Amino acid sequence: MKELMETLKKKMEKTIHVLESDLATVRAGRANPAVLDRVTVDYYGVPTPVNQMASVSVSDARILVIAPWDKSTLKPIEKAIQASDIGINPINDGNVLRLAFPQLTEERRKELVKEIKKMGEESKVALRSIRRDIMDKYKAMKKNNEITEDDLKDCEKDVQNITDKYVRSVDELVSAKETEVMSI
Repeated sequence: MKELMETLKKKMEKTIHVLESDLATVRAGRANPAVLDRVTVDYYGVPTPVNQMASVSVSDARILVIAPWDKSTLKPIEKAIQASDIGINPINDGNVLRLAFPQLTEERRKELVKEIKKMGEESKVALRSIRRDIMDKYKAMKKNNEITEDDLKDCEKDVQNITDKYVRSVDELVSAKETEVMSI
């Protein structure tokens, strides 16, 4: 029984980490190197993340500087960024790429908040799915007379409490990101 609880916590923790990384990629008007996490460049036939080909730094609040270690990769990195869903055209000066993040409009902020809420809802669905899978295993154990009815009730309560804790965590993350987007 204890193994199932550990499995539950690990899976739910992983769901929270996925949400955190997804929220980090939301462009909130500030320069954030995490927006490049999903951008890959075809480097000698291998899709390679930008942050493994170049140093990515924030030069000021809204400018991201990408300095490739191999200058011959400047053009491919530029093309990969243009092809991505970031929505910013890089400025190439021959040595580095600069991404200038424009100030967000009120309309764009509201779109981002909707996107953030959708990510949060998807995470909650994932948490509920994990809860259901674990509860099915406990019910199977009850059916096979491995645990008693009282044990099943206790496990249900514990699983629900753990799920509620992670759902609150999702709500907190989503709320913090919404505040960040709306306050810029």
